[in-house]
Amino acid sequence: MDAAARDFAERVRDAAGRKHALRLRGGGTKDFYGGPLAGEALDVRVCAGIVDYEPTELVITARCGTPLAELEAALAQHQQMLAFEPPHFGAGATLGGCIAAGLSGPRRASAGAVRDFVLGVRILDGRGRDLAFGGQVMKNVAGYDLSRLIAGSLGTLGLILEASLKVLPRPAAELTLKLEMPEERAIETLNRWAGQPLPISASAWHDGDLAVRLSGAASAVHAAAENLDGERVDEAQAARFWSALREQTDSFFDGDAPLWRLSVRSHAPRIELPGAQLIEWGGALRWLRTRADAATVRAAASRAGGHATLFRGGDRSAGVFAPLPPESARLHRELKAAFDPAGILNPARLYPDF
Repeated sequence: MDAAARDFAERVRDAAGRKHALRLRGGGTKDFYGGPLAGEALDVRVCAGIVDYEPTELVITARCGTPLAELEAALAQHQQMLAFEPPHFGAGATLGGCIAAGLSGPRRASAGAVRDFVLGVRILDGRGRDLAFGGQVMKNVAGYDLSRLIAGSLGTLGLILEASLKVLPRPAAELTLKLEMPEERAIETLNRWAGQPLPISASAWHDGDLAVRLSGAASAVHAAAENLDGERVDEAQAARFWSALREQTDSFFDGDAPLWRLSVRSHAPRIELPGAQLIEWGGALRWLRTRADAATVRAAASRAGGHATLFRGGDRSAGVFAPLPPESARLHRELKAAFDPAGILNPARLYPDF
């Protein structure tokens, strides 16, 4: 165990003995996400650096406090990338925070989610034990994959010390098209395209405009562009658009109305609620800025075959994440008790009772 990990372990054991909550924190760029922040801050940024990177193996291993920008820059030197296109939400974003939050960007629908690329993790649990799960190759995964369980757990199960991620080559060509169409037609069109061999890597509809990004071999990208027949967007302008969408700096995300994230069936019709809407992931992700109450929003998401998360702002007394069915809630509590019996790690970031 290295010096930073030993110090973290001592802090965790001391906090567990005193039943004193710890708030695991990297750059703090995702402090807005999840339940209320509680406990003494434990800054993990001293545990930083790329541990191992072999481009030919398409795997990178880095410590939790490694700046996400630094990791992505190292990959870019070899024309590789984190395929799930994680949002940073600020210059201080770290690898640990990326995995703990479990958030993916515009490419998620075509490439997969964060947890799909986590090959292994090393964590400190709530007893201060140094535990390792998974490895650095896909074949190391057998039985229940605990390493992927850490993705999206918001630090409630353990402090991520290191993580190994599968990476992918950057596409040889990318091109963005813009098409004008109403929301209902956009949803139908995106679902129809999903059944065709098109190299669509991202999509976004808002206010009558549908943007579609094509990625892959140059011949496939240009053939698809001719087939879809949209207006081609300048490369630099397209890069700014997808970055603004990923980082939520696009004008849609401005304003003080609460921002809801609805994960629904891709073919679900328009969500009939007041407020502005933006659609991603081929129709499966609906962003909604609305002042409607939580019960109304969650009922609408349920009718559309999914669930709703209060992503930014708003009254969080009704919970940030959709309430769990009793059996799922029991399993969550049992996992929390197994990893963090004293309940000191990021308490209530996921749900109030664990």
